Amino acid sequence: MHNTSNQKYSPYISFNRTQWSTLGENNNDASLNDINLGSLQGINERLSLKEVTEIYLPLTQLVRLHYLNKKDLHRTSNNFFGLKTNKVPFIIGIAGSVAVGKSTTARIIQYLISQWVDKPNVELVATDGFLYPNEQLESKGLMTKKGFPESYDVVKLFSFLSELKSGKTEVKAPVYSHLKYNILPDKEQVINSPDVVIVEGVNVLSPPKQAKKQIKTFISDFFDLSIYIDANESDIEKWYIERFNLLRRTAFTNSESYFQKYANLSEEEALQIANRIWNEINRVNLIENILPTKNRADLILTKGEGHSVTEINIRKL
Repeated sequence: MHNTSNQKYSPYISFNRTQWSTLGENNNDASLNDINLGSLQGINERLSLKEVTEIYLPLTQLVRLHYLNKKDLHRTSNNFFGLKTNKVPFIIGIAGSVAVGKSTTARIIQYLISQWVDKPNVELVATDGFLYPNEQLESKGLMTKKGFPESYDVVKLFSFLSELKSGKTEVKAPVYSHLKYNILPDKEQVINSPDVVIVEGVNVLSPPKQAKKQIKTFISDFFDLSIYIDANESDIEKWYIERFNLLRRTAFTNSESYFQKYANLSEEEALQIANRIWNEINRVNLIENILPTKNRADLILTKGEGHSVTEINIRKL
């Protein structure tokens, strides 16, 4: 049995990796036979089957408990009120710093949920699509604060989440291109009758800093379960610089890349620029806007060396 004596006055129950990995041993209903780890991992991550089995299988089994309870509450509420309301999707929010591995976590969770016995329809939406287009960011003087809360069109994001939670059958989200570093005006992500929607982004647990007159709630008010990906700042900085260098040798060489100007830098020049971007933009956003929201999450995944999860904290019920 897990020992909670040291956590008596904490809002979280804490598990180390060994304790957590035993939770899924007798409750595994997901097949990993066809899993393609390469399609799930980030450019500078080396995702292992061991990590998926020990960390993410128990995690998605916990998600399933919440999901089934929500479905049951919907059914019993309809019976109580004598209604036949449309189902609404179970929404999972995933937050954390740039380069901490949010997208990888989101893709793994999406895959594992799609393997449940009832084969739910799982959609993944990145909040990058709700950034203002570069033209608007430039006019607002926010290009150097891209990714900060004020760089997002929160009215559009709230409208999107409200449509999802209203039970609307088809909902559309804007699409962002990391290659072009901008919104794609002629492209949309169309979501049809989802059972589960994963919303991933750096500031999904943050309060709105703009449009306060129009919006009185948090983005996370729409979430049924929220996850924060945590790590030491020194590790995140290292991962960011590693990723920058890998992109410099790959995606940045594309003639359509917004960052093509960085492709021919020397190692020393690249390191200087990556350090500057980290310290002047991403670290500031982490310290001022992202990290303070950590304890708003229902579940905190703490990563260590090589993006391996070392600790899991679950909010007490």
